[in-house]
Amino acid sequence: MNKSITSQTLSRLPVYFNYLMSLPEERKKGNISATAIAEALGLNDVQVRKDLASISSGGRPKVGYMTSELMSDIGRFLGFENHDRVVVAGMGNFGRAMLEYNGFEAYGFDIVCGFDRNKDRVGSTINGKPVRHINELESFCRENDIRIGIITVPETAAQEVCDRMAEAGIRFILNFAAVHLNAPKGVAVHNENISLTLAMLARCSAS
Repeated sequence: MNKSITSQTLSRLPVYFNYLMSLPEERKKGNISATAIAEALGLNDVQVRKDLASISSGGRPKVGYMTSELMSDIGRFLGFENHDRVVVAGMGNFGRAMLEYNGFEAYGFDIVCGFDRNKDRVGSTINGKPVRHINELESFCRENDIRIGIITVPETAAQEVCDRMAEAGIRFILNFAAVHLNAPKGVAVHNENISLTLAMLARCSAS
């Protein structure tokens, strides 16, 4: 098993994991071949076989992989077993939906708290997770060793929240506000503009 894999293989591993996760529970108890995965995803079976062999030694000729073991191997390689704790700033509809969604746990992420400045939201719980005032962000993140933050606040407040997250020790920020954020060195920001993504999809489908 070779841990020195290409960036292309790394980008495909989550696709394989998502497919395996979507299988019915009964199928997860059996075997699956690289060819079956390739056919289901419309990929080249030789490439899929090479990808899987680079992170798992469980494949057998004419038998394939134990599905559950392959999922564990992919998840372990991608760090899904690390269980990083995450906070969300902005408890509008999108922020609330993130706290309500339980699917992040399968990928090693546990959203533990939400933050807002609206007094009608602060002090409530969403899916058993507390909503605190944004002024408590720094202390909460330091006390709980939070390294990942998600921003779902309005554009006008996003930079301030980014600054506070960086000050709190957060090193990875997923930004859903449609604005460019300036983060200090050592803090990685990934911008996810849903409107832009939808526009791109619409243009691709029309071409």
